[in-house]
Amino acid sequence: MLEFWALTSKGVEELLADEVRQWGGEVIKLGIGVVRFNAELKTAYQLCLWSRLATRILRHLASEPVTADADLYQVASHLNWPSQMRLSQSFAVECVGKHPTIDNTQYGAQRVKDVIVDQFRQQYEKRPDVDRVDPDLRFQVRLEKQYFHFLQDFSGPSLHQRGYRKEQGQAPLKEHLAAALIKRSGWNFDQPLYDPFCGSGTLLIEAVLMARQIAPGLKRIEFAFERWPGDQETLWQQVRAEAFGARKAIADGCQFIGSDNDERTLQKARKNAEAAGVADFIEFRVADATQLSEVVAEQAGVVLTNPPYGERLSDMPALIPVYADFALGLKKFYQGWRLAIITSSPDLLRALKLSRLKTYKFSNGPLDCEFTLFDLTEKQVQSSSSAPALFFAESESFGNRLKKNLKQLDKWAKREGVSCYRLYDADIPEYNVAVDWYDGEVVVHEYAAPANVDEQIAQKRLFDVVNLTPRILEIPSDKLILKVREKQKGKDQYQALSRTGQHKIVSEYNAKFYVNLRDYLDTGLFLDHRTTRLSIQRQSAGKRVLNLFAYTGSASVHAALGGAKTVTTVDMSNTYLDWAKRNFELNNLIGKQYQFVQDNVLDWLKGCKNQFDLVFVDPPTFSNSKRMEDTWDVQRDHLKLLTLIGRVLAPGAKVIFSNNKRKFKLDAEALREAGWSYKDISAASLPEDFKRNPTIHVCFELTKADD
Repeated sequence: MLEFWALTSKGVEELLADEVRQWGGEVIKLGIGVVRFNAELKTAYQLCLWSRLATRILRHLASEPVTADADLYQVASHLNWPSQMRLSQSFAVECVGKHPTIDNTQYGAQRVKDVIVDQFRQQYEKRPDVDRVDPDLRFQVRLEKQYFHFLQDFSGPSLHQRGYRKEQGQAPLKEHLAAALIKRSGWNFDQPLYDPFCGSGTLLIEAVLMARQIAPGLKRIEFAFERWPGDQETLWQQVRAEAFGARKAIADGCQFIGSDNDERTLQKARKNAEAAGVADFIEFRVADATQLSEVVAEQAGVVLTNPPYGERLSDMPALIPVYADFALGLKKFYQGWRLAIITSSPDLLRALKLSRLKTYKFSNGPLDCEFTLFDLTEKQVQSSSSAPALFFAESESFGNRLKKNLKQLDKWAKREGVSCYRLYDADIPEYNVAVDWYDGEVVVHEYAAPANVDEQIAQKRLFDVVNLTPRILEIPSDKLILKVREKQKGKDQYQALSRTGQHKIVSEYNAKFYVNLRDYLDTGLFLDHRTTRLSIQRQSAGKRVLNLFAYTGSASVHAALGGAKTVTTVDMSNTYLDWAKRNFELNNLIGKQYQFVQDNVLDWLKGCKNQFDLVFVDPPTFSNSKRMEDTWDVQRDHLKLLTLIGRVLAPGAKVIFSNNKRKFKLDAEALREAGWSYKDISAASLPEDFKRNPTIHVCFELTKADD
């Protein structure tokens, strides 16, 4: 018998060991992601062809004991490498693991390669070729503290690649992990199997292959062992022939159903199923898993699924309503079924409000996941309340405050003609978030928790916030966008988060604006300056208006709507200036009187020759943009900025100066000495929806005595 190593993902080892035994292998040892076993050559062939759970089969050559200062070249020299391959064959070497004498794995592979080449030279006075891309034989050395293990790649490229995956979804399961989940789910071949988040269809395709007893390696063109000198071609062809003759019909009562809310994703699943030769056995349908309306099969079976579970904090809380709504449908229509679900965030399972039967741990790529089984018994489904699953009962206080604010502000907003406004801003200190309404969608900003607040508690409170908010506001969960707003430390406040390119139109008073709720930390419209913008509109008739640090030009739009003679919009970002131009077009504001300037504000002011009657300036608190020679700090630099603005003011001009730095202090004495008069209008500039937070910004009206 020969010794082999079967590799797999963490959590699959026990199942893989059972599979090895099923084919006649003798299991020696289990490690993390590896099963070592003895087997006849036929069994090794069968496992390469039939294993649904292994990612690779390696033939063990030798394990050599080593010390902390062992030299890999000397240890590898103990093997007779010319007995493992022919001189005419090419080879490659991989190195895995760590050892004090090996600086990196590339160096380790090089040392073993040198041994192989040197032994062939000594025996034949010639050396075999190295081919890293497509070698005839690939060897592997695994480094451990006590042993160096030398192995030969027996199967070739990862066995999870069945050859049918033509298209994949956003977060596909590898086929061997899908097979492991199917086995752990307890599904029987005479039961229906339903995947309501089916994506590219991997779970269902693997299940059909299992039910029909189709060897997963049949589509593979070649296995690595076919180039091995010890290969027995006749025996291998016999194993293949047996596999072709092993196919079974689908058992009565067995159905395979997959659904997804995206038709494009289902098209990928159908192509994959067709490539696997199982398209006739799977029914794919467009359906939203959060709105289950009927049972999909005539008898009870297994709901097996890999729903979205997010890899970042900003992803996961928004998924809680998805899980909760999904569970409500299961309780209503799927009594008697089993739910088997994998997730990297166990907290999400709390939203199901189900008692778990059993949990297994797996690794899905870099993510540690839990695969949990729930039996939807009569007792389980009786708890079909639509109330959200909360971590903390006191989170209801947040919900009540949000509901109260909504009642007060909804009427005010409709009366004012405002479609976007702030509903909640850390009203309750423990729930340190802001909730902004954007005409049917809502953005939840999580502020960074203080250092003395436990991170896990803060996260669970955030989960509760995100769970409650869509229900109270009566919006679908996918209309909630979560953003983590940390303190700005050397970062530009307009930092991009993603690139969805999704814009929507909102309105305030008689102005319309494009906002982007998903791609940036800020949305393109600072809601707390709404009153200031309206004031600018009312003061702009016939005036030359200048908007500095203009962002997306919302104040400029109001000035133009107010009848400004000219409007000049200055910002350093082309992205936001283009956005400002689109806002002007949206409001039918077109003409040469509207100028857009891309430049550093301070540099532009130094060279400006024009004069203005009304200036609005709302600089960032801090910026270290690469386009600036120096950093910008509003507390340190505001006097320099106002001095430059003073140079472009027409007689009797007014400056409206605002910023969002907490504890900002205007340099009043220096301004008076320079001939400025000012009035603090911070309180008057607060809109109705921001009066609960009077420190959100400061705002001043300034005038300068004529020189």
